[in-house]
Amino acid sequence: MESERAEGMTRLPRALAARFLSLWIALGFLALAPAAASAGDERVTLLEENDSLYFNSDKHYTQGVRFSYLAPALAPLAGGNAPFDFFNGIAPVFARGGAGTEISRRYAVFAGQSFFTPGDIRLDPPDPRDRPYAGWLYAGVSLLQESARHMLENLELQIGVVGPAAFAKQVQNDFHQFIGAAPAKGWHSQIKDEPGVALSYGRLWRFAIFGDGERGADVVPGLGATVGNVFTYGEAGGLLRIGTGLGADYGPVRIRPSLSGTDYFAGARAASGLNGYFFVGAQGRVVGRNIFLDGNSFRRSASIDAERLVADFQAGFSLFWSDAARLDFSVVRRTEEFEGQNRPDVIGTAALAFSW
Repeated sequence: MESERAEGMTRLPRALAARFLSLWIALGFLALAPAAASAGDERVTLLEENDSLYFNSDKHYTQGVRFSYLAPALAPLAGGNAPFDFFNGIAPVFARGGAGTEISRRYAVFAGQSFFTPGDIRLDPPDPRDRPYAGWLYAGVSLLQESARHMLENLELQIGVVGPAAFAKQVQNDFHQFIGAAPAKGWHSQIKDEPGVALSYGRLWRFAIFGDGERGADVVPGLGATVGNVFTYGEAGGLLRIGTGLGADYGPVRIRPSLSGTDYFAGARAASGLNGYFFVGAQGRVVGRNIFLDGNSFRRSASIDAERLVADFQAGFSLFWSDAARLDFSVVRRTEEFEGQNRPDVIGTAALAFSW
């Protein structure tokens, strides 16, 4: 009986992994279909977020990795415009604007994994007053529309799984074994398996302070909201940027929840040679639900009382060589996310992107 149960538990993650692979392939075809209709730059980005990237830390939001593919801009009459037009028909989003308004529509697909631990991973059982263990494995698709080189809209759907099927325990402890660090001992208490969905919509605007919009300084305010059983929150924030190549994007990409960032990049606006900018920013969130703190939706699990007002403060720089390659580095200070957390968390981020 025990061997049958163990075999069943082994089959479950494998079956879920196969479903995730199928979903990723399907989303890839969705992005590649419009790409064939219009020539343009394709882009891949690998993003790493880790609290020990620049600092000696291993707690709370401790690891996130995200891989994304940005498809070329859609031709005006391409079939890939249909989802944009559909959503425009039911909500005030993705409007084409008046005659002469420059519109750029693109798809992005992505996949990633994040995991969370308490402050002391040596404890078994973990401290019930600390953040519970949790993992999140997901894939998704974004619809991105830039209007008049001034406003960017992003409608994003994430689908994944929370719990042991997210393989967070295996990834963390295998890596700890590889580097000779002590394993995290409390993963047996992690939040239980649950399918996860998060639907996000956000708008970013770009306003020049001085310069020509491509070099100088600008501000990028943003508003957005996310709903789902994984995250539900409203957000508002902004970036201040100083440098060159400002017209190519609206700030560096990030993993949700975070200071708004997207995969959008208009490579044709990046001048030849080296470009780059420094940025500082802040975002506030009103949090209705965070499954990694509140616990599972429909059954008992580890949980902690969450703070409902959370803020991120971010600083860093972006470097890119024309439209071919890009590096982003930043440090994020995130205010307390749960009651009893004794200090904010500091998260390091690094991203590498290539276009062709």
